[in-house]
Amino acid sequence: MKIVIVDDDILVSSALKTILEAGGEVEVTGTGQDGKDAVRLYDELLPDVLLMDIRMKDMNGLDAAEQILKRHPDAKILLLTTFSDDEYIVKALKYGVKGYLIKQDYGSILPALQAVQMNQTVFGTEIMSRIPGLLQKEKEQTFDWNSYGIGERELEITALVAEGLSNKEISEKVCLSEGTVRNYISNVLEKLELRDRTQLAVYYLQRSRKCDKNK
Repeated sequence: MKIVIVDDDILVSSALKTILEAGGEVEVTGTGQDGKDAVRLYDELLPDVLLMDIRMKDMNGLDAAEQILKRHPDAKILLLTTFSDDEYIVKALKYGVKGYLIKQDYGSILPALQAVQMNQTVFGTEIMSRIPGLLQKEKEQTFDWNSYGIGERELEITALVAEGLSNKEISEKVCLSEGTVRNYISNVLEKLELRDRTQLAVYYLQRSRKCDKNK
């Protein structure tokens, strides 16, 4: 198996190279120290697996993984990091990274590399137990008003409806005529398939509270 190792700590890269090559099953064909190195080395060497840290200067491992996977959709990337940050895990899943391991047991790295090479997805036990909750949280936090064709002005007026303001009060606040405000509200009701402004207020508050609660 030919791999590339990218870690901003040269000692870590050197130690990993020594450990992984000791059994004769792995050849480390290149090492780098940041995300830019990772992108360059992947393009040049096309390794079987890229073993990469996340937190690095200039370009982090997640940004590098995103770039590499756009250029090489079949790239097999295993992230090895001391950080199990929720945002990192969600991004890794979104980008299509094959594995995410916490730097604790170096003995688990070779089996993980072998699994990733076989196109399996490898996330440590600690990470796997958190994934369902993280995906649900992400879904709630990223309710996309734009997907319903609701623009910024419509969303602004919807928020004011949810605050209990009348059309007249909204018109004064946003400097529009009452008729225009009424039209905006009608358009939003139609797009969301809601019956009246009460339903609209509840709809808006439910989604806003979900986002606030999970921040």
